[in-house]
Amino acid sequence: MKVIKLGGSLVSTGRLLKCLNHIEHNYAEPVVIVPGGGQFADVVRQLQQDWGFDDVTAHAMAILAMQQIALMIQGLKPKFALAHSVNDIQLVLQPSKVVIWSPVLAELNAAKINASWAITSDSLAAWLAQQLHADELILVKSALINSNDSLEQLTERGIVDPCFSTFCQDAHFLIKLINAELFYG
Repeated sequence: MKVIKLGGSLVSTGRLLKCLNHIEHNYAEPVVIVPGGGQFADVVRQLQQDWGFDDVTAHAMAILAMQQIALMIQGLKPKFALAHSVNDIQLVLQPSKVVIWSPVLAELNAAKINASWAITSDSLAAWLAQQLHADELILVKSALINSNDSLEQLTERGIVDPCFSTFCQDAHFLIKLINAELFYG
């Protein structure tokens, strides 16, 4: 099983549907899609700067941003199942089935995932891949990615969040970062 995190920037660059079509037509094994928060999360960041509310509130709002993108994906691909928790995913995930994760705050809080901008949907995708015992985690980004870069270099360049390598340090799955055009190209 693969966990594929689709960066929120794929929405604003118009690449999201091509990525979804690629997943729909090219993966025989089960796939779980983790949506980024995209423009919705960008608004949360700006509102937090403008209004000065705490990280716990911003984190909850950023999870809602991921949920909105998850709903949008399901609207574009109604055959894809929507699941809100690890248990829900395990119940609906079947071979040749695509599931969209729409995370719930209660499960992330129970897992003691910190409310911080240092933990984005990249780290949450790694956490989910661990929980599901995935074979592979693929992060699809709009950014150009040098395949020779280490996770530390990717973090320094802002390609992945600062906590991503921590969430991946005991990973029993392959980790791949790829530019969207190479993903569906």
